[in-house]
Amino acid sequence: MPTAHLPACFVDVHVLQSVPVSTLNRDDLNAVKTVDYGGVRRTRVSSQSWKRALRREFQKSIGQFATRTRRIGKAVADVLKEKHGWDDKEARLAGAHIVAASGIKFDIKGKPDQEDYEVTTNGLVYLPSESIEELADLAAGHPDKIKKKIEKSTDTSRLPTVDVQAIIRRGNAVIHTFGRMLTEIDDAGVDGAVQVAHAFTTHRSDVQVDYFTAVDDLTSEWGETGSGHLNEAEFSAGTFYRFATIDLRELVANMSRAGDSEDPRDVAEDARNITGAFLSSFIRSLPQAKKNSTAPHTAPDLVHVSVRSDRPLSFAAAFETPVRFAQGGGHSAASRDQLVEYARTATTLMGKDRVLAAHWAGTGRDVEGLGARVDSFDALVEAGVEAAFAPLGGNA
Repeated sequence: MPTAHLPACFVDVHVLQSVPVSTLNRDDLNAVKTVDYGGVRRTRVSSQSWKRALRREFQKSIGQFATRTRRIGKAVADVLKEKHGWDDKEARLAGAHIVAASGIKFDIKGKPDQEDYEVTTNGLVYLPSESIEELADLAAGHPDKIKKKIEKSTDTSRLPTVDVQAIIRRGNAVIHTFGRMLTEIDDAGVDGAVQVAHAFTTHRSDVQVDYFTAVDDLTSEWGETGSGHLNEAEFSAGTFYRFATIDLRELVANMSRAGDSEDPRDVAEDARNITGAFLSSFIRSLPQAKKNSTAPHTAPDLVHVSVRSDRPLSFAAAFETPVRFAQGGGHSAASRDQLVEYARTATTLMGKDRVLAAHWAGTGRDVEGLGARVDSFDALVEAGVEAAFAPLGGNA
């Protein structure tokens, strides 16, 4: 893409969000994830956890979907049965041939004549959801080549490898944005344009234990006492700092390499839509762990969006010194003040001219140092996108 059509480098988004009793993210021991920062323990939500919530929200917003799976073969078999009317055994064998033809290392479960027969890739493969149907259509076009049974991990398929790999190699808005790690197929790997930081509480946050019981309804009706189940669960609460950024030039490069359009302005217009969907999705996303028993569906207290020409700039260091709760209680207002003070200093040190535009929205009083205030998150997203693509003259 010609340089004149490239947007500014990065759009940063910073969020302060108070979350009540919740268990947004757990470790392998089912414990709330934490981090020691600034000498105190904080509640943490991993970037992987929040990125998944972000990606699910983004997919709904942009109207494109991607699937991460080791079970491409089964997915292809299901389409062959539903769309093409293949019987179960033939469909399973066709799915196995698709995996074998991909060139990706695979494992085999069961025997070809058994119902549990399945060939799976060794690692997760990330591809546009519509590619599953394309692979099924490809297999349906070569029924004569799907006869040999795939019984060993060294077996190969007579299906056209080039065609199978071409379908798996394809991307869409989700993959252009979040990237893809796939080394076994040439040119299938994509460096994501989005970077997401681990979220953490701006203050000390102690993990607490919730002892709970479940009553046996029939036992209570019969006049007996006691519970049918008892257990413990961990939870925490606090004000989180969240940060993410999108590299617009990486995004445009991903789209251009994929050949989404030969017209640079069409690519730029798609990039605008993706950027807006990313910002909106990050603001509104929330991991869904334990949602039925905690319902922690709060809105952010403050969101700041800045467009930078040089590099991303996180304000996480604002909270290396943990926020102390206000005299009347609460960490939200104090977190906002600490963020604003650090943002002013960090922006000055890094060079104010590197910030092309800055806006914010949120609750509470007006603050200076985060740019112009807007009255809604939708208006904030719109302002950020317009500023990021200003070199294109507003509308691409």
